[in-house]
Amino acid sequence: MTAPLEGHESARSRGKTIGGAAVTDDAMLSMALHLREQNPSRLVITKGKKKGRHPSPATVLRMLREHDATAASVEG
Repeated sequence: MTAPLEGHESARSRGKTIGGAAVTDDAMLSMALHLREQNPSRLVITKGKKKGRHPSPATVLRMLREHDATAASVEG
C-alpha cells in the first residue's frame, strides 16, 4: 500500500499541479481587505472557468490569512 500523498509527490515531480486553478488575484485581495469588516459576498471571481461567481468563504479567509502573514513577515 502506498502513502496517502505519494501520488501527489510523484505528480509534482513530473511537473503536474495539484488542486484547482487559483481564482484569486490582486484586485480581489484589495476588495477583500476593504470589505473585511463588511459583507464579503460582494467579491466576484474575475478570471477562469468560475468567472462571475463568488469565491467560497474559505477561499476569502485563506487569502486574507496569507496576506496578513506576508505583511507581518515584511514588518518584522
